[in-house]
Amino acid sequence: MIREEEVFKIGRIGKPHGIKGEVTLHIDDDVFDRVEAEYLILEVDGILVPFYIEEYRFRTDETVLMKFDGIDTQEQARELTHCDVYFPYSLADDDDENPSWSRLTGMSLVDSNTQLSIGKITSIDDTTANILFTVNTADGEVLVPAAEELIEDIDWEGRTIRIALPEGLLSLNNEK
Repeated sequence: MIREEEVFKIGRIGKPHGIKGEVTLHIDDDVFDRVEAEYLILEVDGILVPFYIEEYRFRTDETVLMKFDGIDTQEQARELTHCDVYFPYSLADDDDENPSWSRLTGMSLVDSNTQLSIGKITSIDDTTANILFTVNTADGEVLVPAAEELIEDIDWEGRTIRIALPEGLLSLNNEK
């Protein structure tokens, strides 16, 4: 059984493409530029399931037309619509010194100034120059800058990031 902590999200399945079982995969990570993989993990009805890749081709930088083994009709492809797509950490080529941003999703964030847990990273916005962690806290979601100079330590085994938060940052999030 594949566990959530063994994978990181790379995208989401869109609508079927054509009638032979291809799907549109919207990707948030450049994993296809770095690694050749035989399979991807899809979340189907809350269960992480491996799907072997028959073939794929890029439509744009963020869209891949994907054909999975055993998915041969438009109806079968339609059943995968809106499934989140994950990639196994074990196959990722990035090292602990230069990880892809999406590999940090799901990690716990700890303020190194107070030693208190802030919450769990639910997503990462890297679409602008200032990358942000979206963190699920006890008080709701907050945005935390993911600047490398603030990140003090990443514990891969413990799935924890220690970050030196600027004073008052969390209270700014609560003033929305």
